[in-house]
Amino acid sequence: MANPIDRRYVTGAAAAAADIDVGLRQYMLKVYNYMTGGLVLTGLVAFFVSQSPGMLHAIYGTPLLWVVMLAPIGISFFFSMRLQRMSASSAQMLYWVFAAVMGLSLSFIFLAYTGVSIARVFFITAGTFAGMSLYGYTTKRDLAGMGSFLFMGLIGLIIASLVNVFLQSSALQFALSVIGVLVFVGLTAWDTQRIKEMYAAGDGEEIGTKKAILGALRLYLDFINLFLYFLQFFGNRR
Repeated sequence: MANPIDRRYVTGAAAAAADIDVGLRQYMLKVYNYMTGGLVLTGLVAFFVSQSPGMLHAIYGTPLLWVVMLAPIGISFFFSMRLQRMSASSAQMLYWVFAAVMGLSLSFIFLAYTGVSIARVFFITAGTFAGMSLYGYTTKRDLAGMGSFLFMGLIGLIIASLVNVFLQSSALQFALSVIGVLVFVGLTAWDTQRIKEMYAAGDGEEIGTKKAILGALRLYLDFINLFLYFLQFFGNRR
Protein backbone atom coordinates (compact mmCIF):
# COMPACT_ATOMS: atom_id res chain seq x y z
CA MET A 1 0.00 0.00 0.00
CA ALA A 2 1.39 3.41 -0.96
CA ASN A 3 2.42 5.66 1.87
CA PRO A 4 0.13 8.76 1.87
CA ILE A 5 2.96 10.84 3.33
CA ASP A 6 5.20 9.92 0.41
CA ARG A 7 2.40 10.76 -1.99
CA ARG A 8 1.91 14.18 -0.43
CA TYR A 9 5.68 14.79 -0.53
CA VAL A 10 5.89 13.91 -4.24
CA THR A 11 2.86 16.04 -5.05
CA GLY A 12 4.25 18.99 -3.09
CA ALA A 13 7.68 18.68 -4.74
CA ALA A 14 6.11 18.56 -8.19
CA ALA A 15 4.04 21.66 -7.45
CA ALA A 16 7.12 23.51 -6.17
CA ALA A 17 9.09 22.52 -9.28
CA ALA A 18 6.23 23.71 -11.49
CA ASP A 19 6.14 27.07 -9.67
CA ILE A 20 9.90 27.52 -10.13
CA ASP A 21 9.63 26.59 -13.81
CA VAL A 22 6.86 29.14 -14.40
CA GLY A 23 8.77 31.76 -12.45
CA LEU A 24 11.95 31.06 -14.40
CA ARG A 25 10.14 31.46 -17.72
CA GLN A 26 8.66 34.77 -16.59
CA TYR A 27 12.07 35.93 -15.37
CA MET A 28 13.82 35.00 -18.64
CA LEU A 29 11.03 36.66 -20.63
CA LYS A 30 11.61 39.85 -18.63
CA VAL A 31 15.35 39.62 -19.39
CA TYR A 32 14.75 39.26 -23.12
CA ASN A 33 12.16 42.03 -23.13
CA TYR A 34 14.58 44.46 -21.50
CA MET A 35 17.34 43.41 -23.89
CA THR A 36 15.09 43.84 -26.93
CA GLY A 37 13.85 47.21 -25.71
CA GLY A 38 17.43 48.37 -25.25
CA LEU A 39 18.38 47.26 -28.76
CA VAL A 40 15.35 49.04 -30.26
CA LEU A 41 16.19 52.26 -28.39
CA THR A 42 19.84 52.06 -29.49
CA GLY A 43 18.86 51.50 -33.10
CA LEU A 44 16.37 54.38 -33.16
CA VAL A 45 18.81 56.83 -31.56
CA ALA A 46 21.62 55.76 -33.91
CA PHE A 47 19.40 56.13 -36.98
CA PHE A 48 17.94 59.54 -36.12
CA VAL A 49 21.33 60.95 -35.14
CA SER A 50 22.77 59.74 -38.45
CA GLN A 51 20.05 61.74 -40.25
CA SER A 52 20.93 64.98 -38.45
CA PRO A 53 24.00 66.83 -39.80
CA GLY A 54 23.97 69.11 -36.77
CA MET A 55 24.08 66.20 -34.31
CA LEU A 56 26.75 64.43 -36.34
CA HIS A 57 28.94 67.52 -36.34
CA ALA A 58 28.40 68.02 -32.61
CA ILE A 59 29.51 64.47 -31.91
CA TYR A 60 32.15 63.68 -34.52
CA GLY A 61 33.43 67.19 -35.16
CA THR A 62 34.20 68.11 -31.56
CA PRO A 63 35.90 66.56 -28.50
CA LEU A 64 32.42 65.38 -27.49
CA LEU A 65 33.27 62.31 -29.58
CA TRP A 66 35.44 60.93 -26.78
CA VAL A 67 32.69 61.46 -24.23
CA VAL A 68 30.16 59.64 -26.43
CA MET A 69 32.55 56.77 -27.17
CA LEU A 70 33.72 56.25 -23.59
CA ALA A 71 30.45 56.95 -21.78
CA PRO A 72 28.91 53.49 -22.43
CA ILE A 73 31.98 51.82 -20.91
CA GLY A 74 31.81 54.05 -17.85
CA ILE A 75 28.07 53.51 -17.42
CA SER A 76 28.37 49.72 -17.71
CA PHE A 77 31.10 49.61 -15.04
CA PHE A 78 29.11 51.94 -12.77
CA PHE A 79 26.01 49.84 -13.34
CA SER A 80 27.76 46.59 -12.37
CA MET A 81 29.37 48.06 -9.25
CA ARG A 82 26.37 50.01 -7.92
CA LEU A 83 23.48 47.74 -8.88
CA GLN A 84 23.10 46.24 -5.41
CA ARG A 85 22.60 49.70 -3.88
CA MET A 86 20.18 50.96 -6.53
CA SER A 87 16.43 50.71 -6.50
CA ALA A 88 14.86 48.77 -9.34
CA SER A 89 13.49 51.99 -10.85
CA SER A 90 16.96 53.62 -10.80
CA ALA A 91 18.47 50.53 -12.43
CA GLN A 92 15.85 50.67 -15.18
CA MET A 93 16.46 54.36 -15.81
CA LEU A 94 20.25 53.85 -15.99
CA TYR A 95 19.78 50.94 -18.40
CA TRP A 96 17.73 53.07 -20.79
CA VAL A 97 20.26 55.90 -20.53
CA PHE A 98 23.01 53.42 -21.38
CA ALA A 99 21.10 52.14 -24.42
CA ALA A 100 20.48 55.70 -25.67
CA VAL A 101 24.13 56.72 -25.24
CA MET A 102 25.20 53.56 -27.03
CA GLY A 103 22.96 54.67 -29.90
CA LEU A 104 24.86 57.96 -30.08
CA SER A 105 28.18 56.12 -30.29
CA LEU A 106 26.92 53.72 -32.97
CA SER A 107 25.35 56.31 -35.27
CA PHE A 108 28.44 56.14 -37.48
CA ILE A 109 27.46 52.71 -38.83
CA PHE A 110 24.63 54.28 -40.87
CA LEU A 111 27.23 56.50 -42.50
CA ALA A 112 29.85 53.79 -43.04
CA TYR A 113 27.57 50.95 -44.27
CA THR A 114 24.56 50.67 -46.55
CA GLY A 115 21.15 50.31 -44.96
CA VAL A 116 20.49 47.00 -46.73
CA SER A 117 23.68 45.43 -45.43
CA ILE A 118 22.99 46.71 -41.90
CA ALA A 119 19.57 45.05 -41.98
CA ARG A 120 21.06 41.83 -43.38
CA VAL A 121 23.74 41.68 -40.70
CA PHE A 122 21.16 42.41 -38.01
CA PHE A 123 19.12 39.35 -39.00
CA ILE A 124 22.26 37.20 -39.23
CA THR A 125 23.20 38.35 -35.73
CA ALA A 126 19.68 37.80 -34.41
CA GLY A 127 19.60 34.23 -35.74
CA THR A 128 23.03 33.38 -34.36
CA PHE A 129 22.26 34.99 -31.01
CA ALA A 130 18.91 33.20 -30.68
CA GLY A 131 20.48 29.82 -31.42
CA MET A 132 23.32 30.22 -28.94
CA SER A 133 21.11 31.71 -26.24
CA LEU A 134 18.69 28.79 -26.61
CA TYR A 135 21.62 26.41 -26.30
CA GLY A 136 22.80 28.13 -23.14
CA TYR A 137 19.30 27.96 -21.69
CA THR A 138 18.60 24.31 -22.45
CA THR A 139 21.98 22.58 -22.18
CA LYS A 140 22.71 20.44 -19.13
CA ARG A 141 26.43 20.92 -19.63
CA ASP A 142 28.19 23.28 -17.22
CA LEU A 143 29.66 26.08 -19.33
CA ALA A 144 31.66 27.63 -16.48
CA GLY A 145 34.98 26.28 -17.78
CA MET A 146 34.27 27.54 -21.29
CA GLY A 147 33.22 30.89 -19.84
CA SER A 148 36.52 31.40 -18.05
CA PHE A 149 38.40 30.63 -21.26
CA LEU A 150 36.18 33.02 -23.24
CA PHE A 151 36.68 35.79 -20.70
CA MET A 152 40.46 35.47 -21.06
CA GLY A 153 39.96 35.56 -24.83
CA LEU A 154 37.93 38.74 -24.45
CA ILE A 155 40.72 40.41 -22.48
CA GLY A 156 43.23 39.41 -25.16
CA LEU A 157 40.88 40.67 -27.86
CA ILE A 158 40.61 44.09 -26.20
CA ILE A 159 44.38 44.40 -25.80
CA ALA A 160 45.06 43.32 -29.40
CA SER A 161 42.43 45.78 -30.68
CA LEU A 162 44.11 48.63 -28.82
CA VAL A 163 47.48 47.63 -30.28
CA ASN A 164 46.00 47.54 -33.77
CA VAL A 165 44.81 51.14 -33.38
CA PHE A 166 48.48 52.06 -33.79
CA LEU A 167 49.54 49.25 -36.18
CA GLN A 168 46.56 49.62 -38.56
CA SER A 169 47.13 46.07 -39.81
CA SER A 170 44.32 44.75 -42.04
CA ALA A 171 45.47 41.14 -41.50
CA LEU A 172 45.36 41.56 -37.73
CA GLN A 173 41.98 43.26 -37.98
CA PHE A 174 40.60 40.30 -39.95
CA ALA A 175 41.96 37.87 -37.35
CA LEU A 176 40.45 39.94 -34.54
CA SER A 177 37.08 39.92 -36.30
CA VAL A 178 37.12 36.12 -36.54
CA ILE A 179 38.15 35.76 -32.91
CA GLY A 180 35.57 38.35 -31.86
CA VAL A 181 32.73 36.42 -33.51
CA LEU A 182 33.83 33.17 -31.84
CA VAL A 183 34.24 34.80 -28.44
CA PHE A 184 30.83 36.51 -28.41
CA VAL A 185 29.04 33.48 -29.83
CA GLY A 186 30.38 31.51 -26.89
CA LEU A 187 29.70 34.29 -24.39
CA THR A 188 26.06 34.42 -25.49
CA ALA A 189 25.57 30.80 -24.42
CA TRP A 190 27.59 31.22 -21.23
CA ASP A 191 25.85 34.42 -20.15
CA THR A 192 22.43 32.89 -20.80
CA GLN A 193 23.29 29.96 -18.54
CA ARG A 194 24.61 32.34 -15.85
CA ILE A 195 21.45 34.46 -16.07
CA LYS A 196 19.33 31.34 -15.71
CA GLU A 197 21.34 30.32 -12.63
CA MET A 198 20.89 33.79 -11.13
CA TYR A 199 17.19 33.11 -10.83
CA ALA A 200 15.94 32.05 -7.41
CA ALA A 201 12.33 31.80 -6.32
CA GLY A 202 11.34 34.07 -3.46
CA ASP A 203 13.72 36.95 -4.16
CA GLY A 204 10.87 39.41 -4.43
CA GLU A 205 9.90 41.79 -7.20
CA GLU A 206 12.60 44.38 -6.45
CA ILE A 207 15.61 42.02 -6.55
CA GLY A 208 14.10 40.00 -9.39
CA THR A 209 13.80 43.12 -11.54
CA LYS A 210 17.40 44.15 -10.85
CA LYS A 211 18.60 40.66 -11.73
CA ALA A 212 16.62 40.80 -14.97
CA ILE A 213 18.11 44.19 -15.90
CA LEU A 214 21.65 42.98 -15.19
CA GLY A 215 21.02 39.90 -17.31
CA ALA A 216 19.58 42.04 -20.09
CA LEU A 217 22.68 44.25 -20.04
CA ARG A 218 24.97 41.23 -20.44
CA LEU A 219 23.00 39.82 -23.36
CA TYR A 220 22.66 43.29 -24.89
CA LEU A 221 26.45 43.69 -24.92
CA ASP A 222 26.89 40.21 -26.40
CA PHE A 223 24.43 41.06 -29.19
CA ILE A 224 25.93 44.48 -29.97
CA ASN A 225 29.50 43.17 -30.12
CA LEU A 226 28.48 40.17 -32.22
CA PHE A 227 26.64 42.52 -34.59
CA LEU A 228 29.65 44.81 -34.97
CA TYR A 229 32.01 41.92 -35.73
CA PHE A 230 29.59 40.40 -38.23
CA LEU A 231 29.24 43.84 -39.81
CA GLN A 232 32.95 43.80 -40.62
CA PHE A 233 32.44 40.56 -42.57
CA PHE A 234 29.09 41.05 -44.25
CA GLY A 235 28.56 44.82 -44.27
CA ASN A 236 28.84 46.76 -47.53
CA ARG A 237 30.66 50.02 -47.05
CA ARG A 238 29.35 53.17 -48.67
